[in-house]
Amino acid sequence: MLIRNARVVTRDEVFTGVVSVEDGKIREVARGTTSAREAEDWDGDYLLPGLIELHTDNLEKHLVPRPGVNWNTDAAFVIHDAQVAAAGITTVFDALAIGSRSTVGLRGRDQQMQCAESLTRLSARKLLRAEHFLHLRCEIATADVVELFDSLCAHPLLRLASVMDHTPGQRQWHDREQWRRFQERNGKLSDERVASALEQASIEQERYADAHRSEIVARCRRLEIPLASHDDTLIEHVEQAKAEGIVLAEFPTTRVAAEAARKHGISTVMGAPNIVRGGSHSGNVSALELARANLLDILSSDYVPSSLMSAVFELVEKADWTLPRAMSTVSAEPARTAGLHDRGAIEAGLRADFVRVTMLDALPVPRATYRAGARIV
Repeated sequence: MLIRNARVVTRDEVFTGVVSVEDGKIREVARGTTSAREAEDWDGDYLLPGLIELHTDNLEKHLVPRPGVNWNTDAAFVIHDAQVAAAGITTVFDALAIGSRSTVGLRGRDQQMQCAESLTRLSARKLLRAEHFLHLRCEIATADVVELFDSLCAHPLLRLASVMDHTPGQRQWHDREQWRRFQERNGKLSDERVASALEQASIEQERYADAHRSEIVARCRRLEIPLASHDDTLIEHVEQAKAEGIVLAEFPTTRVAAEAARKHGISTVMGAPNIVRGGSHSGNVSALELARANLLDILSSDYVPSSLMSAVFELVEKADWTLPRAMSTVSAEPARTAGLHDRGAIEAGLRADFVRVTMLDALPVPRATYRAGARIV
């Protein structure tokens, strides 16, 4: 495959050039043009590295498309995969929340296990467009999270785990009223039901959270699974993460937590929807504020796959970042953090994962996505 007249975005610069692909890898990247008749003219569209997504909850929207409606797991995975590939994502870590608690919107054990089985089955049969890995999101304040982790820790696609506590009054939901408003997005809850849920969650948090966090951390260390902390709010949260050997701070809720992560050498992941919307839907720190303060390392699409590409160009416009630097948050940096050294940049010798993007005014529109040199969308 030979591409010409593309606006190539490398780790350090942007130029109009030629890219050749052979046997699934990038063979050569060069400035200028070529007269080769077989060269595909990209008409000045961007040639960007394939996006790498470390944490997405997008699958959940297809598993439960309406409250109380459970969809076929294989079917949900297939359409989730098509959606992320169309958004330019070539490597995706599917965030599977484990731990059973109704008050934080988690699914039951059966569905969690079915998701892991679907991922194995669909990947083995090469029915997925993007390359998928498993990210276990461990809800530590639940009775069965360690048992579930032990059931899934030998999964062949497990590459990342995170410890999180969504108990009202903790971290992301330190404001219990904010938690209630979020829970009521699909219908009003009675004061009695809210009080009961808060009481039960508090009891479980006190009983399980500290012990289960320690057990998950110990297991990840033994199995050499990279570990992230979720929704760090206080300096103490980050200091605990550092002591535990955690390498990622997912969605810190305050600037002081992000500053502490930078101090301790922990990479900060923020949500791309936070960038696109101009703020957090939960009322937490603005990702743009962290970007402007040089406290942002990686972006995650979280719950909107298309936000990842849009957020890159928003960083250029609103945080005064260069395009190569902005692209690194969705390619080179997540690849480095996840130990995926064969991808993440437009560079000779790396896997030919890339995206053709045209601009509609300020909106980047993915036109084609390639994985290992083969077009998948």
